[in-house]
Amino acid sequence: MSEIPRGRSETHDGDRHLLHFVVDLPQPMPMVWAAVASPEGLPGWLCEADPLEPRLGGKVTLRWLNSDTEVSGHVTAWDPDYVAEYTVGPTHGRIRFHLEPGSGGGGSTVLRFTNEVRGTPEYRLDCLAGWHDHFERLDAALSGHPTDWRDWSPERWRHLRELYERDDAPWPKWVP
Repeated sequence: MSEIPRGRSETHDGDRHLLHFVVDLPQPMPMVWAAVASPEGLPGWLCEADPLEPRLGGKVTLRWLNSDTEVSGHVTAWDPDYVAEYTVGPTHGRIRFHLEPGSGGGGSTVLRFTNEVRGTPEYRLDCLAGWHDHFERLDAALSGHPTDWRDWSPERWRHLRELYERDDAPWPKWVP
């Protein structure tokens, strides 16, 4: 399993947060694309997607399997095999997956992820921890170990949330 680098964020206008992750994955782009842009791949690490109309302007509804969260919206960018972007309800905002070939050879993939949300500074930290947890789950799912959501518990998220909060403070900084 690969190490997921911590996410970064920018805040604009006081409550608009841009969250960024760059995740190197050893799997080839078609495999990663299927995981981030198909109703079959998303439940193994993130959520159910029904409907997911794979086209610009298509409808999308995302249902998280570890909570009662459900958000609907539209596909706001779609470049098959490279870019999938969903703009959904206010709690999750704009979610963008951008894939490119990895430099590691052997068909690896770089996933550049952006999430634009509005909320408090605390909500920004919640989201950073949540996406970090989900990218660990994506890595596991791509390695043949999809998440069994019946066994989900918040302990890993809480630990990540504490690390992001600590990193946000002036001192001490992130210690993995």
